[in-house]
Amino acid sequence: MSDRVEVVVAGGGPGGLVLGYLLARGGITVRVLESRSDFDRDFRGDSLHPYTLELFARLGLADGLLAQEHFKATSFRFHTAAGAYSVADYDRLDTSYNFVALMPQVRFLDYVAERASRLPGFSLETNAKVTGLLTDDSGAVTGVRHRGGDVSARLIVGADGRFSTVRRLADLPAVPLGATTDILWFRLPRAPHDPPDADLALYYGKDSYVGVLGGVRDWQVGYSVAKGTYSRVRDRSVEPIQAFLRHHVPWLADRAHLLTDFSQTTLLSVDISRVRTWHRPGLLLLGDAAHVISPVGGNGILMAVQDAVAAANRLVPAFRRGGPVEEDLAAIQGDRLPAIEKVQAQQTRIERRAARARERGRGAAPPKLLKALFAIPAVRGRGAKDNAYGPYPPRLDDAVLGPAG
Repeated sequence: MSDRVEVVVAGGGPGGLVLGYLLARGGITVRVLESRSDFDRDFRGDSLHPYTLELFARLGLADGLLAQEHFKATSFRFHTAAGAYSVADYDRLDTSYNFVALMPQVRFLDYVAERASRLPGFSLETNAKVTGLLTDDSGAVTGVRHRGGDVSARLIVGADGRFSTVRRLADLPAVPLGATTDILWFRLPRAPHDPPDADLALYYGKDSYVGVLGGVRDWQVGYSVAKGTYSRVRDRSVEPIQAFLRHHVPWLADRAHLLTDFSQTTLLSVDISRVRTWHRPGLLLLGDAAHVISPVGGNGILMAVQDAVAAANRLVPAFRRGGPVEEDLAAIQGDRLPAIEKVQAQQTRIERRAARARERGRGAAPPKLLKALFAIPAVRGRGAKDNAYGPYPPRLDDAVLGPAG
């Protein structure tokens, strides 16, 4: 491989790979560095929203993407002491993709990587964890050092997730915004008699809630605990979790006993944080590297993909006129910041409300008024649109896909 390209993207997650594809599609040479040997690991973000599916349709990739194993979720439901109700009906959306595709993230990443590899300017290097930044005398970033050697580039993009090495090396710290909850994830098998509308659902109890995400063969189940209490929860064994499922998610009661030990769980320490400035000369942060999103709403992939679209809209024209300058990088942050601020503000409000409810012993459920509000079909349709597209969704510019002028 050449030791110089125009762009290096550190991180082969959804944002990094989609950006790599879009840049290569725009005629830019780009190399994605993935720290691991492949994408085959247990991800928790498996939700592909209508925005992402419409983007892939525009790229001519939707049919191939949806040929991958997935499950179509058409609603997002709350289950509380006041009853069950939908807060988002995706099938009310005016789109050919009026559902959320619940797809193992490894299938999504493998597909994007394979299609990107067909483009002449794209390359993917695995086992390539970034260990250092290369800089010139002015301090501008000019490349990266990784396990396989050094690679120079006009721009380094850190898309390497919530524990971003690039962010740390660039000395661009993230500021915490107030997460109060952690999630214990585990899997239970799917059965033929399971409810057809349970594929995106939250079940609320007095002190905790459970999130359920459907798959073709199993369910991802997330059990909430107050932040910092994992050791105490673990000391009580899995019996309280089993009891919660039997009482609040009764259709999983016949499988609750399959959770026998905490070794079957994965602790997700929920974080909501944001870097004040996402860039410095020669370097840009995107996705969770720039702004960590809570799993509430399942829109982590959506935000990362939209970051990639916004970045491609700015970077492709910038490279065609000679290369991006820091004003271009600042403009990318400016394009995305209002949406990220709005999503994170909503998530911090939810976190604070949950913390106050736990302190007062009132339970974690949302206000009862919401049930009456979401009884209105138009409100459920609006909820679906808000979740399906996020705030201020960027549209991919035609210039990204067209030939250089």
